[in-house]
Amino acid sequence: MGLIFRLVELLIILVPVIGVIVAAKKGLGAVRGRGVEPETDARAGPGPDRTAASQAGRWRAIRRTIEEHDRTDTRWLDYELDLVKLLDYPLMTDMREPVTQQFHRAKLRADLLRPASAETLVDDHDAFAEYREAVEDYASSFRVAETEAMRRRRSYFSVAEQQRVGRAQSLLLMASDDTATSQERARAYSLARRELDGLVVLPERTQAQIERGISGELES
Repeated sequence: MGLIFRLVELLIILVPVIGVIVAAKKGLGAVRGRGVEPETDARAGPGPDRTAASQAGRWRAIRRTIEEHDRTDTRWLDYELDLVKLLDYPLMTDMREPVTQQFHRAKLRADLLRPASAETLVDDHDAFAEYREAVEDYASSFRVAETEAMRRRRSYFSVAEQQRVGRAQSLLLMASDDTATSQERARAYSLARRELDGLVVLPERTQAQIERGISGELES
C-alpha cells in the first residue's frame, strides 16, 4: 500500500509539470510558425504590384531625364540659330573659357549616353544612372555658362575686338538676309568670318544654316 501511495503522490507532482512542458512546446511551435512565414515571404521577393509600381516610377524618372535633356538642347539651339544672340553673348562658344569647355564636354557626354530607345533604360539601372548624371551635369553646366555669358557679354574683349564682333554681327545678318543678292550674302559671310577669326568660333549648325542659304541662292 505504501508503494502505491508513493506512486500516486509522484503522479500528482508530475502531471502539472508535464502539462507545463506540453504547453511550452505548443507555444514555441506557434512562435516559430509565425517567424517562418515572413522569412518565406521575404525569400519570395516583392509581389507583382510592388514590381509594377517600381517600374512605373523608374519610367517616370527616365522620361523626366530625357525631357531635361531636350529642354537644354532647345536652349542651346536658341544660340546656334540666333546670330544676334550668339554674338551678344560670345562666351557661349569661346572655348578658351573653362565654363564653356565644361558645358560643351558635358553636352557631348550626355549626347553619347542618350539611348536610342528610352525603354532600354527601364531594366538597365547602371546605364540609366550614368545617363541621368550626365544630363544633370549638362543642364547645370549650361546654366553656369549662360549666367557667366550674360554677366560679361562682350566686356572681356578689348575695345577693338568688340568693334570687330559688332561688325561681324552686322555682316552675318546681311549674309542671312533673303532680300540681299547671293553675291552680297557670300561676300558678307566671308568678311564676317575674317572679323571673327581668333575671337569667336561659330557653331557648325550656325555655319551650315548660313551656307545653305547662300548656296541655295547661288544654285537658283
